[in-house]
Amino acid sequence: TLPIIKDSQQQHGLRHGDYQRYRGYCSRRLRRLRKTLGFKMGNRHKFTGKKVTEDMLTDNRFLLLVLMEAERAWSYAMQLKQEANTEPRKRFHLLARLRKAAKHGEQLERLCESRRVDAKTKLEAQAYTAYLVGMVQFELQAWKSAMEAFNKCKTIYEKLASAFTEEQAVLYHQRVEEISPNIRYCAYNIGDQNAINDLMQMRLRGGGMMAEKLEALITQTRAKQAATMSEVEWRGRTVPVKIDKARIFLLGLADNEAAIAQAASEETKERLYETLLAECRDTIQAVREEIKKQRERAVDGEATKISNLQYLHSYLTYIKLWTVVKRNESMAHVLQAKLKEPQMDENKRGPRPQDLIRLYDIILQSLAELCTLQGLEDDHTFQKEVSLKMLVYKAYRCFFIAQSYVLVKKWSEALVLYERVLKYAREVQSKAKNLNNSLKDLPDVQELITEVNAEKYSLQAAAILGESKTPQQMQVKDNKPLCERLENFSLDPTILGKQPNLVQFPPEFQPIPCKPLFFDLALNHVAFPPLDDKVEQKGKGGLTGYIKGIFGFGS
Repeated sequence: TLPIIKDSQQQHGLRHGDYQRYRGYCSRRLRRLRKTLGFKMGNRHKFTGKKVTEDMLTDNRFLLLVLMEAERAWSYAMQLKQEANTEPRKRFHLLARLRKAAKHGEQLERLCESRRVDAKTKLEAQAYTAYLVGMVQFELQAWKSAMEAFNKCKTIYEKLASAFTEEQAVLYHQRVEEISPNIRYCAYNIGDQNAINDLMQMRLRGGGMMAEKLEALITQTRAKQAATMSEVEWRGRTVPVKIDKARIFLLGLADNEAAIAQAASEETKERLYETLLAECRDTIQAVREEIKKQRERAVDGEATKISNLQYLHSYLTYIKLWTVVKRNESMAHVLQAKLKEPQMDENKRGPRPQDLIRLYDIILQSLAELCTLQGLEDDHTFQKEVSLKMLVYKAYRCFFIAQSYVLVKKWSEALVLYERVLKYAREVQSKAKNLNNSLKDLPDVQELITEVNAEKYSLQAAAILGESKTPQQMQVKDNKPLCERLENFSLDPTILGKQPNLVQFPPEFQPIPCKPLFFDLALNHVAFPPLDDKVEQKGKGGLTGYIKGIFGFGS
């Protein structure tokens, strides 16, 4: 039963709390089941009611038919519960639909008593019916009956979870976790004063729809406690609190702050901060509306009432602005820790000092608004405390601006900003001596001074190293090859290129000693012997000699 229900709910709207969509799905599935089983309620002209009997259980789809009827009534009731926040009359319809769902659940339990149904299905039907009965009694505020029904449901699901594997038991454990806040709330209304603390702890562990449900239960609990609260004291002045929404918010303020302090993860802490701010904004809006009504019907004798309401408004605004400060400070701590971690993935964008500068800008803006709260203009102690807090956060903001300059290698600007940070920090230390407990909720400026001094030394070393590496005067300004400037260090990026200027080519001509030349001057004065006898005499042979030469006689 439970796996079928949870699978349908997750696929058809309840993952996002859309009960109307889930109700439409239940109606369509019922129509398909009736058509497939031939279990129609008459025709289009006349309605003929039918009930599923034990004899029909040869097909288990008849049990599914009753289950879907119960789910449809339950989902409609949950939809009406959401709408009842703005339309209280719908609560009567809500109770009627819940009773209808419980009636279908009891019918399912009776059918499952048949021998044709296995033991597991019988137990699941009993647990499902107990859950629906508990929901009816819970809405009727019959706390004892509701607690008994929820405990029965919880016991059955725990037994079923122990009988299956871990994967199959997950659904049953989830249902037990859903029921537990209702049980604790019933216990609180019966008289268990520790139950509200259990609900607060559940809220720290919860998330999503579970967290919203716990918030609603805690708000209902505070609404009952708020009847005893009539005034609040702040900055030495007692202010009457007659607005119910303001009473509920102020009553739960300490619990919310304690829950934020105990939060195990940053995600949970962020969610609790957002919840607190949302409640605070709603409360401030309610007080503004009341101030507006008071002013419309104000006469001279009611000026004090308006003044008290205005002071209450200032107090709530102070809570909102200081919560914004603490939330942004918490986010800044997380970013600072990530900023110090080595970046593993170069393609992924990590945190930068600019992100922290933005957070501290919001903090300073909120503190500036605190100085302008009505009713606190003449409170010099308050003004001094706010000014001191502004100095602390200015120092941190200036520190991260300096770090952003360090990243772009602007050494002189960063060094000037570090000096400004030290100036702010020393000013904070000198002024804090006159204000007791003024720094207990603020970041430690002494740690900041230590860190700045270390950064200054690193900055000076980086600046000196940077000057030795990239001064303009050390760049190569002429075209001398490397072989002609070996005695002087200079940067020449062309050496690493494709055409390094190592030597001059082709080289220049230089004079060198040459080999001696020998001239034969005596040749002009030598007389050669006659060679006439060696020279062939031509012209004496004629035709006879020619013929002899042809035939070889003359040789």
